[in-house]
Amino acid sequence: MCDLRRPAAGGMMDLAYVCEWEKWSKSTHCPSVPLACAWSCRNLIAFTMDLRSDDQDLTRMIHILDTEHPWDLHSIPSEHREAITCLEWDQSGSRLLSADADGQIKCWSMADHLANSWESSVGSLVEGDPIVALSWLHNGVKLALHVEKSGASSFGEKFSRVKFSPSLTLFGGKPMEGWIAVTVSGLVTVSLLKPSGQVLTSTESLCRLRGRVALADIAFTGGGNIVVATADGSSASPVQFYKVCVSVVSEKCRIDTEILPSLFMRCTTDLNRKDKFPAITHLKFLARDMSEQVLLCASSQTSSIVECWSLRKEGLPVNNIFQQISPVVGDKQPTILKWRILSATNDLDRVSAVALPKLPISLTNTDLKVASDTQFYPGLGLALAFHDGSVHIVHRLSLQTMAVFYSSAAPRPVDEPAMKRPRTAGPAVHLKAMQLSWTSLALVDSSGKGDDVLRLSPSMGHPLEVGLALRHLLFLLEYCMVTGYDWWDILLHVQPSMVQSLVEKLHEEYTRQTAALQQVLSTRILAMKASLCKLSPCTVTRVCDYHTKLFLIAISSTLKSLLRPHFLNTPDKSPGDRLTEICTKITDVDIDKVMINLKTEEFVLDMNTLQALQQLLQWVGDFVLYLLASLPNQGSLLRPGHSFLRDGTSLGMLRELMVVIRIWGLLKPSCLPVYTATSDTQDSMSLLFRLLTKLWICCRPSPPPPPVDRCPCRNLASWCPGLPHVLPSPARAPGQPKIDHLRRLHLGACPTEECKACTRCGCVTMLKSPNRTTAVKQWEQRWIKNCLAVEGHGPDACMTSRASEEAPAFVQLGPRSTHHPPRTPRSLDHLHPEDHL
Repeated sequence: MCDLRRPAAGGMMDLAYVCEWEKWSKSTHCPSVPLACAWSCRNLIAFTMDLRSDDQDLTRMIHILDTEHPWDLHSIPSEHREAITCLEWDQSGSRLLSADADGQIKCWSMADHLANSWESSVGSLVEGDPIVALSWLHNGVKLALHVEKSGASSFGEKFSRVKFSPSLTLFGGKPMEGWIAVTVSGLVTVSLLKPSGQVLTSTESLCRLRGRVALADIAFTGGGNIVVATADGSSASPVQFYKVCVSVVSEKCRIDTEILPSLFMRCTTDLNRKDKFPAITHLKFLARDMSEQVLLCASSQTSSIVECWSLRKEGLPVNNIFQQISPVVGDKQPTILKWRILSATNDLDRVSAVALPKLPISLTNTDLKVASDTQFYPGLGLALAFHDGSVHIVHRLSLQTMAVFYSSAAPRPVDEPAMKRPRTAGPAVHLKAMQLSWTSLALVDSSGKGDDVLRLSPSMGHPLEVGLALRHLLFLLEYCMVTGYDWWDILLHVQPSMVQSLVEKLHEEYTRQTAALQQVLSTRILAMKASLCKLSPCTVTRVCDYHTKLFLIAISSTLKSLLRPHFLNTPDKSPGDRLTEICTKITDVDIDKVMINLKTEEFVLDMNTLQALQQLLQWVGDFVLYLLASLPNQGSLLRPGHSFLRDGTSLGMLRELMVVIRIWGLLKPSCLPVYTATSDTQDSMSLLFRLLTKLWICCRPSPPPPPVDRCPCRNLASWCPGLPHVLPSPARAPGQPKIDHLRRLHLGACPTEECKACTRCGCVTMLKSPNRTTAVKQWEQRWIKNCLAVEGHGPDACMTSRASEEAPAFVQLGPRSTHHPPRTPRSLDHLHPEDHL
């Protein structure tokens, strides 16, 4: 796999990799005008580019790019008749909205939760009216990041839920899904997705006097209302704001609008620059859930100016005559909403694109002093792209420049050393579409001829000491662990020397949380540790242990859930809890004596079910055998499974499963793990349980922390039975048998079944289930949306959003019927995997 995780040089901003589309035939491919781009919380990037047929007809294409595998580009024929103007991901990163210049809106969702299989079943239409702004309705979940409390011990202090009402709620307070769009003629259209699958659509005018809307943006308020900002494109005209309320009355969608205070840009009121910037080219709220702050950009043919405005509530002065009649008491003084300018830039080169941060760091008007401090946090900066090909990161309130990136064709500062200047070829290519990742540590930009992914420093361009840089990265890793967002863009900045410290500090912060929160995040932190350890040759052997622990937890929870109490409605503990309690209390090495203390009637299952579980039971037996066989070599840090030898919790889990397997073997002997014994009279299960119990007793009192790995280990797949997918291995030889890693089934050298592979760990499994038993379906249901690398990224009810409830963990293997462009992405400093063959 191509390594795209080299840390940013100089702590500023540099290229991670470049996707060049110039190798596409110019006769068949052409850039979309305008370009549209969107970055999801699952680190999937959607962008537009058109396909031209032989008869010069254009097919509007939507391309989906996984940042981990940029060479596996998936293209979707959108069937839009006109140019696509907007792309918008939902908060789960599994659905995508696309809108075009003909007023058509399509909702794309994953088919079978596959990242390279998309379908559109619902949509809306405002015929002949181009869409200029598009957004999903707010679901009422808002998480505030308190950067000033990044050193606190509790996640509840670092990340807190903000009281925020959904745009529309169903019975019981559940948020209703849907989208809102603004058209060029001043219409606002809302589509609501009912649980039955029907779509309720309504369209209203923003105001009685309709006018042309060249630019628009959408934001949400804490009270459940929607704010729409519009401009007709002329800086001499006011920027209008409207409050939109959505409701459902008699099974119909209703839209109510109200005019809010408007503003004129400062550059138009200055007599010296009144006609210097005739057009408003960019209009953006600083955040979707921050309707009080807006960013405006006015431009001429050669230059631009950027202004940041804030909506404030100010007291309304009352004449003395009225004060004598009705004196103002306390807080009863009348107030008025008024737009005030926060900051403005000097004359700049012409701005071609703007990207705003998605990290929910709440700032007030008094936070301008942050711009002068030495500590900068991700999410405080926004990106401006200029026509000369350069990209500037500026503070989102003070608009102070914090970092600058120059493309190969962009002009460089005169005082920069000549040896640092790359060779230029041709005119500068300016960027037309730009998006920041959800942690603001990466930036994707598109010029129509290619896509570049940039690494942004966690300090927003300012040099940091190693300790403070680790603190920034740790804070963002904790944020991703709490929300369930993908952390690929954070790994871009992790150097191999940082891995051990980050893993230790992450574990230390995790152990400080409450027991309930630790249980919720137990699998997420394992997946995060595994992805971190892949980045250093000194910790790569631990990746296998973390993935094995995830797989073991999944098997344990699934098998225990099959146990049922003999009598229903009993107030006693569940059979799984009693099993854990008894196995912890009884330290006897004889497995039959442990079985006597259990109610064996709770373990009775259907014979077909037991036989269908044999592959999973075999994996447990093989892994126990492997651990005990590697015990004499426990001093070797090269062997996977080393940390299990000192992990009392995992050994106790294996011990419980051995007891369950023993009981089920009495009911169905063919479901037992198969061993090759040296004697026909040898009881392999009893022997393994006795040795495992002795090892568990040694580790039970106070298991030491996992050791520090020192050396890399390759080809671990042949050392760790049942885990050939965990670490990268040399290319498979032709005809080598393949295995379904989740069902533990051998597929043969040339599988005839359709398969899918995880986009992170590479785990391969069959797309359709060959089993029909309920127990096996329960096991397979766990892996429909997620895989080992993202296990636990499900809905979190504590204080996070349901961001990854439908995480795009899998892609389908094999040929697809949709168009695939030629493989062109290249890292600047690494070869493509196919180049090694």
